[in-house]
Amino acid sequence: MKCPYCGCTESRVKDSRDIGDAIHRRRECDHCKGRFSTYERVEKAPLMVIKSDQRREAFDRMKLYVGLRKACEKRPLPASEIEKAVEEIEQALDRSGKQEIPSSMIGELVMERLRLLDKIAYIRFASVYHSFTDVETMFEEMQKLMHKDSKSDPHSQVPQPHEQKVE
Repeated sequence: MKCPYCGCTESRVKDSRDIGDAIHRRRECDHCKGRFSTYERVEKAPLMVIKSDQRREAFDRMKLYVGLRKACEKRPLPASEIEKAVEEIEQALDRSGKQEIPSSMIGELVMERLRLLDKIAYIRFASVYHSFTDVETMFEEMQKLMHKDSKSDPHSQVPQPHEQKVE
């Protein structure tokens, strides 16, 4: 490992930690005593995304992050939650064992994660992902979202917009 300060190739590992998808190593140069960090990651074959028009492009983690970030803009979500969502989606793609993934699979993973993370961000993303052309289509998606939530939580009583509560 080349020292970033003096260029010497001799260094000692002072500390190693597993950080999920990599190993963080704290090193000290034998020559200048400068300390620096390195990260070791397993080199994987690049994941290819099959677009709807059948073009293929390399998976871009930053593109995924930016898409999630836009959906969550001005929402009360910490950046760490968005980063965690990106990490979970990327891991799910890796676990699939496939080298080529349809973009629709990535979109569905994002939708599912956003549905659990923030309902407004979910609707924002869904409106672009599904290319809603009118308010009725968006309203149908919101009804599906409310229906899924009421099924998953039997105690939640989500009133439908056209129903009135009687007290």
